[in-house]
Parts: sequence; C-alpha cells; structure tokens
Amino acid sequence: MELHVVLGRGPAGTTLADELRGNGHQVRTVARTASNAGEMAADLLDPADAAKAVDGATVVYHAVNVPYEQQIEIMPRIQQTVVDATAQAGARLVVLDTLYPYGPTGGAPMTERTPWNATSRKGRMRADLDANYLRAHDEGRLTVSLGRAADFFGPRVFNSSLGATVFPPALTGGTVMALGDIDLPHSYSYIHDVARGLALLGARPETAGRVWHLPTVPALTTREIHTLIGEIAGAAPQVEVLDSPRPWGPFDEAFMAEYEELFYQYLEPQIMDSSAFEAAFGTRPTPLREALHTTVDWFRTIL
Repeated sequence: MELHVVLGRGPAGTTLADELRGNGHQVRTVARTASNAGEMAADLLDPADAAKAVDGATVVYHAVNVPYEQQIEIMPRIQQTVVDATAQAGARLVVLDTLYPYGPTGGAPMTERTPWNATSRKGRMRADLDANYLRAHDEGRLTVSLGRAADFFGPRVFNSSLGATVFPPALTGGTVMALGDIDLPHSYSYIHDVARGLALLGARPETAGRVWHLPTVPALTTREIHTLIGEIAGAAPQVEVLDSPRPWGPFDEAFMAEYEELFYQYLEPQIMDSSAFEAAFGTRPTPLREALHTTVDWFRTIL
C-alpha cells in the first residue's frame, strides 16, 4: 500500500486523514505532540524530525499552520524542512494554501489566473512561499501541487469566521459574530470538500506544478449563510457585526491586532471560483444546505 503522510492535526489535516483512509490508503498523521497511537510526534522545524516524519511516503500533505503572530517567522522555516524532507523521500507534495496571495481584488472573482497582489505581510509571505514551491517543482526537486481554499466551515472547524462564533450560539440562542459587510458575497469552503480536493491532488501527479482552487460553492452573502443556518437550527440567529477588527469572544486583542491587515476580505466581495478544478477532476462541491446541515448536526453532538 502507498503511504500517505499528513502533516498537521487541524480540522483540514484530520479530515484529510479520514478521507485518505476511506480511499484505502495507509496513512501516517504527524503533529508536534502525538495524541493517539496512530500519530507520529515530530518537530517540523527540525530537519531530522521532518525526514523521519515523511520517510517512506508516496505523498506528503502539508496542512500545518501556526498562530498568526508566528506565521512570518515560522512558516518559511517549516517550508524549507518539509520541501527538503519530501524531496529526500522521493515523495510528491500537496500543500494546503490560502487566498492571501491575491490581496484585495476590488470584488473581482478570484481564479487561478488572478494576479498575486498581496498588500499584507502575511499575504506577501504566503505568495513568497508559493513561488518557492512552484520553483522547486519547476527545477525538478520534487512534484508539488497547491490547493487553495476560502474560509473553512464544517465539523471540527472552530477558529474561523464561520466556526465556533457562529454555530454554537446559533444552536443555543446566543449571539453570532460576523465580520465586515455581511451583505457582500463571501466564499466559504466546506472542510470535507477541502479534504477531498487535496486527496484528488495527491492521486493525480499529472496535475501538479500549479495552483488549484479547491471545490467551493458559489458565494452567497454572509447574511444569507446565517439565514440558512437559522433555518436548519430552528431559530433565526442574533448577529453582532464587527465593522472593524476588535476583540470578540475567542478572538482576543492579540489575534485581532494580527488579523487587522487581512480584514479587507470582509469589506469587499470575496469570491473564489473553483470551476477549473471541478472541470479537470470531474467533481462538484457539496451542496451548501447539505454541508451546513452536517455541520449543525456535528456541533449539536458536542454542545
């Protein structure tokens, strides 16, 4: 059996590992500290640990993230060790990516051809990382695919603008948080579609060497999303809108200070077009109401 190694224990990495096992693959998950018998502990800033983590892999999936305040320093270092270790192992690399490299678009839909015009520090850092990945691919060091997603939602997703500050209060009569202008269209990527998309990139090496937008339903407004959640939950949610990045609930002052440079995403239409991926891979995103229903049901199990 091929060994597929998933780096990162967040909602994307965990859901991806489940998807790969469901596809019949042998899977090794890797996190800084192991939390179960099937997981390997590794410090991915340590080249020796990174090499051990991916040893024997056919495909390596990079779904590691770090707190916003550490990204500028740590993400490039993780990239270096992961690329070196994956190349040494002779494995293919699939990277979970964000929309940050595009920067503000004035509301124009984002496709894989959209210029990288990031204005934020974290956006420029992500663009630099992506350029490095694609350069390593073009130079023949290893095979690399980049899968970009919009804001996550779904089971296990807490730290998102459509996560723990939305679904639990919608189910318990609390106040839902929203960011920016909620009457603008805003793309949200369902975590199971993100996982399926990454697994498809891992299975199709001939599609490597480029950025792909992972399957995401056409953008509705955030207000429309809240209305759908309310219909599924059985009560219209009470919503508090933050028109600027100020502390709220789990998003403390330190987080919001770091997020301020990315707040533009909620002040203009944020529209991600995944039609190229859907056509190339013959897949479609999960219908939105179905995805929201599954998410509501999951949050009900933990409340």
